Amino acid sequence: MARRKITNTQAVCIILLWGILCYLLLAYSEKINTYTIFVIVASGIIVFVPLYKNRKRFGKGDDTH
Repeated sequence: MARRKITNTQAVCIILLWGILCYLLLAYSEKINTYTIFVIVASGIIVFVPLYKNRKRFGKGDDTH
């Protein structure tokens, strides 16, 4: 399966969804403890590392496939 470049719109949507989920987790948790922080950091790594690798692989202004 060939990988495709993630567009700016897709990246912004993914980041916004992650931010909303983190807000909901913090807003509705009874107390903020180390487990909650760990979940936010781990999910951030899961979200941002593939986005970073995709940007690095395809370049910022490069539209070649």
